[in-house]
Amino acid sequence: MNGEKVVLDSMSMQRALTRITYEIIEKNKGVQNLVLIGIKTRGVYLAERIANRLKKLEDTDVPVISLDITKYRDDQSADPSNQSVAENVVPIDDKNVVLVDDVLFTGRTVRAALGAINEIGRPKRINLAVLVDRGHRELPIRADFVGKNIPSSKDETIKVLVSEIDDRDGVEIKQK
Repeated sequence: MNGEKVVLDSMSMQRALTRITYEIIEKNKGVQNLVLIGIKTRGVYLAERIANRLKKLEDTDVPVISLDITKYRDDQSADPSNQSVAENVVPIDDKNVVLVDDVLFTGRTVRAALGAINEIGRPKRINLAVLVDRGHRELPIRADFVGKNIPSSKDETIKVLVSEIDDRDGVEIKQK
């Protein structure tokens, strides 16, 4: 591990997602009228894991929408194509939406996601769930559900590993 430090191992990551799941149930007074939206790529896998936990706890299937925010980014040149911003879309008008991402940093990804959500519908409320909040906000955005706060310097990179892509779960921090 060249300079990488594990800050969440697989079990700690599972516990954090389980705690977030309970907090979502509590804040929404159940899971009726709930939709999860995962920001591609790792946010989608985390949203699916939360949906699986919700199913076990509440015996209700909560839909998961996969959101591609690429054309809403203000730090990348937008592709003018008419690509779809979402997959597995279900109606979200008047629903309680939980937007799920792996790391909250400057807030620009979340701002882009909010723009993309407007293309799908108009939810009653949007909450934000992140596995890691590392600080350094550039926009006034705060997560409602946080797995772990990891104070970091801008010279560090936080990497969330999910078994679906990386063959293991965890969160690592390393110097750039």
